[in-house]
Amino acid sequence: MSDNLEFDYGDVERLPLHTFTEKAYLDYSMYVILDRALPQIGDGLKPVQRRIVYAMSELGLSATSKPKKSARTVGDVIGKFHPHGDSACYEAMVLMAQSFSYRYPLVQGQGNWGSTDDPKSFAAMRYTESRLTGYAKSLLQELGQGTVDWAPNFDGTLQEPIVLPARLPNILLNGSMGIAVGMSTDIPPHNLTEVVSACIHLLDKPKSTVDELCQFVTAPDYPSDGEIITSTEDIRSIYTTGGGQIKMRSVYHKETQGIVITALPYQVSGSRVQEQIAQQMNAKKLPMVEDLRDESDHENPVRLVIMPRSNRVDVDALMLHLFATTDLERSYRINMNIVGINGRPQVKDLRMILTEWLQFRTTTVTRKLQWRLNGVNERLHILEGLLIAYLNLDEIIAIIRTEDKPKEELIQRFELSDIQAEAILEIKLRRLAKLEEIKIRGEVDELNKERDYLEKTLGSSARLKTLIKKELKEDLETYGDERRSQVVKRAAAQPLDETQLMPVEPLTAILSERGWVRAGKGHDVDAQGLNYKNGDAYQAHVYARSNQQLVFLDSKGRGYTLLASSLPSARGQGESLSGRFNPADGASFIGVMGGAPEQQYFMATTFGYGFVCTLSDLYSRNKAGKKIINVPEGASVLPPVPVSSLKEDQLLSISSEGFMLFSPVSDFPLLAKGKGVKVMNIPSAKLKSGEELMGHFSVVAKGDIATVHCGKKHKNMKMSELQDYAAERGRRGKKLARGYQAVDRLEIERKK
Repeated sequence: MSDNLEFDYGDVERLPLHTFTEKAYLDYSMYVILDRALPQIGDGLKPVQRRIVYAMSELGLSATSKPKKSARTVGDVIGKFHPHGDSACYEAMVLMAQSFSYRYPLVQGQGNWGSTDDPKSFAAMRYTESRLTGYAKSLLQELGQGTVDWAPNFDGTLQEPIVLPARLPNILLNGSMGIAVGMSTDIPPHNLTEVVSACIHLLDKPKSTVDELCQFVTAPDYPSDGEIITSTEDIRSIYTTGGGQIKMRSVYHKETQGIVITALPYQVSGSRVQEQIAQQMNAKKLPMVEDLRDESDHENPVRLVIMPRSNRVDVDALMLHLFATTDLERSYRINMNIVGINGRPQVKDLRMILTEWLQFRTTTVTRKLQWRLNGVNERLHILEGLLIAYLNLDEIIAIIRTEDKPKEELIQRFELSDIQAEAILEIKLRRLAKLEEIKIRGEVDELNKERDYLEKTLGSSARLKTLIKKELKEDLETYGDERRSQVVKRAAAQPLDETQLMPVEPLTAILSERGWVRAGKGHDVDAQGLNYKNGDAYQAHVYARSNQQLVFLDSKGRGYTLLASSLPSARGQGESLSGRFNPADGASFIGVMGGAPEQQYFMATTFGYGFVCTLSDLYSRNKAGKKIINVPEGASVLPPVPVSSLKEDQLLSISSEGFMLFSPVSDFPLLAKGKGVKVMNIPSAKLKSGEELMGHFSVVAKGDIATVHCGKKHKNMKMSELQDYAAERGRRGKKLARGYQAVDRLEIERKK
């Protein structure tokens, strides 16, 4: 064999690779868009749906016929019109049969066709049976009347309709969903009564606006009985732009046994909702819910019962939380992208959809009338020939008996057409009676009247509109029903605050000198007696509840907020706050504040300045904290102390030189942050040198006992003794007795 082989490709076309791939991808894209994923505006069906409905009609599976195995239908569809997978075809057929998926089902099924909890739990097609519904007749009843164009099927052996002659705007009634190449469609279903009323109005007033049409079409109407809570303005915007979102919510009411949910949003599974609520209950995020039951049955397809723990539970707030965190409320995307009568996909508003469908319907009715008129004319032409035959019966019989070519002789003798001569030759002997001639004359009169009516209707747009309105009203009476998805105004879904969703338990938060934090259950924890890491020791503690926020104060005057329940257990060594927050370099944690949001604390620095603040003003979600108290250079922050009564409490402050001042807390301002005002007067020279600073302070209530610790000695002072040191804030104060001036620690024994 020669090594130098040359191949002759003849007239094979050569294309650059990018040109070939671009054309191939474009062809594929257009096929998916026009022939698979997007519905036609005429009948509102995708090709697979149209072929299923047409194949079932060809099998004689009308609403009044006996159903046949679904496998028979699927076999005809994929064998004659739709050469794709049988499972995909059957799934499309199932969807058209599910009353919870289709607003107006096209297929009536017998057997297991799925459920709302699991729409894909339908039985195999070899087990189920099906036939068309009564509503499907509106798509098919004019099919054989010259109303639509036909095209060869995939192998050219059969003809199939390009579009079905729908008498109703099925594109809006059942909606459609599909994903094509570079585009998709999400058309919601609507109520037949509303849409037909809008069509009739548009026929009467072709210049109607979207707002005027929205007086008839108030909102989508899903197969579910859930409530549509989207505002009227947003719904108008959807119908004006052709896109947006619809929110749908479950329906519930209160009964003696609990909260009963009786309707779910479209395509929401009751078992899925139960699972979502149960997950929150297991995670202890729904402490107000005691039990959850499913009491659904044949009489009550949806009945979910939520049992609150007590009558004090705010049912509406609980349901708003569940709407925000579960599928009890769901949003549906709207994108009304449709293949129009011009064969091009476009996102259309409500007026465009109805206007184009009415154009399609007008064309369909015109073709139907013209087809009937052609039939009437053809019949009248034949009847004219038959009447000639009855008038010349003997002569015609003689011609038939004697002539070799009677047809040509009849045409020549009586000036008949070929069709008329053929009809005469086909007359049976028993139809030659006089009675038959009377019947023919009667039929001619009726056909002449019908022809006049058809010609007048075709020649007048007003008569054509009247006919279309009449047909729409007839179908409205036949298929119209009440709205299922009611449009209501409801409060927006709002999840409950995390602090409201957890069990409330007392706890003690403990802070160590090195910034390690932990929490023990209850308020009887010995915080100072706990074990600490080597080199670490007790710093501060606060009594709080698990649903309250804690604020940790650092030496730079910044506060950091944590939920009390998020602290690690006091059984261990705890967790470093530096892992939770981002404090400044060199900053250390010196105190912790907790309690109700309205709890007040006194803040101060060693330079003798301070103020009262409310705990809620100190909250922050920032990991870098929130600036609370200004710390002058050379000063440091003192641990904060709680204030029980702003009007009655007294502030006890002690300097490092042994001066003590007892002044009313009410003399100090209530601030959210800042430097504060002067607590006690320390000479500025001593402050700058650090010779004297405010070393200790605490809040004393009526009945409390203050204890001053000085080395091994201590002195207890009741309120009467403390009054000896009373003065206005900002004063120097009075020096403690000799031996008690070098104060190491100040303790307050609270009145029980």
